[in-house]
Amino acid sequence: MDIALALGLIVLLVLVLASGFWIGMSLLAVGLVTMLFVSPRPVGDSMVLTIWGSSSSWTLTALPLFLWMGEILFRTRLSDNMFQGLSPWFNRLPGRLLHVNVIGSAIFAAVSGSSAATCATIGKISLSELDRRGYPPSMAIGTLAGAATLGLLIPPSIIMIVYGVAADVSIAKLFVAGAVPGLLLAVLFMGYIALWSLKNPNAIPAADEGTTFMTKLKASSKLLPVVGLILAVLGSIYTGVATATEAAAIGVLGSLLLATSEGSMSWSSFKLGLASACKVYCMIGLILAGAAFLTLAMGFVGLPRHLAEYIGSLGLSPLALIVALTLFFLVLGCFLDGISMVVLTIGVLLPTIQQAGLDLIWFGVFVVLVVEVAQITPPVGLNLFVLQGLTKRDIGYISKTVIPMFALMMLAIVLIYYFPGIVLWLPSLM
Repeated sequence: MDIALALGLIVLLVLVLASGFWIGMSLLAVGLVTMLFVSPRPVGDSMVLTIWGSSSSWTLTALPLFLWMGEILFRTRLSDNMFQGLSPWFNRLPGRLLHVNVIGSAIFAAVSGSSAATCATIGKISLSELDRRGYPPSMAIGTLAGAATLGLLIPPSIIMIVYGVAADVSIAKLFVAGAVPGLLLAVLFMGYIALWSLKNPNAIPAADEGTTFMTKLKASSKLLPVVGLILAVLGSIYTGVATATEAAAIGVLGSLLLATSEGSMSWSSFKLGLASACKVYCMIGLILAGAAFLTLAMGFVGLPRHLAEYIGSLGLSPLALIVALTLFFLVLGCFLDGISMVVLTIGVLLPTIQQAGLDLIWFGVFVVLVVEVAQITPPVGLNLFVLQGLTKRDIGYISKTVIPMFALMMLAIVLIYYFPGIVLWLPSLM
């Protein structure tokens, strides 16, 4: 009977989500219907208590602050300054200015926490500049699509906050754990650009002449404000001076000062940034509330227990479990955004993960990496749609350009599995 109810719940959820109804409301509706059938408790009381418990976490307060920080910086001249500050340093490297996509995305990821925001912001300036200079569009688009996913991994990451709340693990440790894998992924992307350029030397424009060391230093001065902001936010977390929430407040204050000092802050842009951050957080909050209530309903049905028992009965090794979960998340990522994937699955999967003996901090980074891959897989790869809007090219062409990035991200997943210290070394020092 429990298995039949569990299967019915899954089918109902798929049907409601497929209807195009808001994700958060879909989760609430399915949870409500399930509770009416399986729970003797007053459904209204259960819903109110569960939603309040999921939304009143102190840890969750970091989320709207980091969102607001990203929105403020999105409206500054940050992307222009980054391109001007970085481009002289890569003029002589194989691949030249294509590396700006990767480094620029890594820097902006460290102050935005959003993959889509990173893709849109860096793409607005770099794609037109690279096209003007004659760089291959496939490489410009592909490397940007892949590099923009660093917005999910390099702290502060919005999805890491969501995972930390869902799995009840330290967000500060998650942030620290994501730093080295994020740098690893950036190195892999830059390595691919260099190798491709050496193999196709005629496809890369000639280097600019006359770039002296002093010119490079002068150009790099444009990066000092954002580097200072990154150090203030992440340094306060790494050193233990501030919690993730306090660091987010530092980031908001720093971004406001940065925007004001360069003349980008006006009353209009302030209101737009605040309103946009509120809208995004309300969307995420509704999804989290719906997911919490649905998780409660699934607990009454027994779905987590049945799933854990079933996977346990298969006798999967940790490697086989990770392979199965990777495929599961990739399929799920074709239909859902990253945050929805996390809040829908983590509550169900945690017993299984703990039973397999996997570290929850390591698993959080693994989930973020897989969600990153889902950001560039059709038909619902968010970065692909952002790039489609920027380039006006069809989704099929863009999907082909990201295949090498997809392969490199899968390689990163393999590396962190066989070398878990890549993830766990920095958190172990805290």
